[in-house]
Amino acid sequence: MGMITNEIIEFVQKQKLGFIATVCPDGTPNLSPKGTTKVWDEEHLVFADIHSPQTIENLLVNPSIEINVVDVFIRKGYRFKGIGQVLSEGSLFEEVISFYRKAGAQYPIKNIVLVKVKRILPVLSPVYDTAISEDEVKKKWTDYWRDIQG
Repeated sequence: MGMITNEIIEFVQKQKLGFIATVCPDGTPNLSPKGTTKVWDEEHLVFADIHSPQTIENLLVNPSIEINVVDVFIRKGYRFKGIGQVLSEGSLFEEVISFYRKAGAQYPIKNIVLVKVKRILPVLSPVYDTAISEDEVKKKWTDYWRDIQG
């Protein structure tokens, strides 16, 4: 039985954007948003390397990775800690490429990163320490984003 529940699968599918944190060879952090973040199965996330040379270089040296997927309107989400594996060929690589193509991906994909999830933690805004409800938080941020769009 895997760690990634149906609720988490639906959440990640809806959000689409994952913030990928890796460790540079000099020990500094590297953070890169990936719009291809998906749940592969109950134990793995996956994302495509469309133009991610630093992320891939970092993972080849140190496979430690964290992916944050957050709903900006409700200020909730998940932190996925794990180990990333860079795939450049082979049957699993081809299977994941096919998955993205069927989903409509049109950009050239250089590599696939398969992330073995070791730990899932919630992301929860401190606003929830107050008496404000999720609906109120959502309204506040929906109004904010609508207003700045003019």
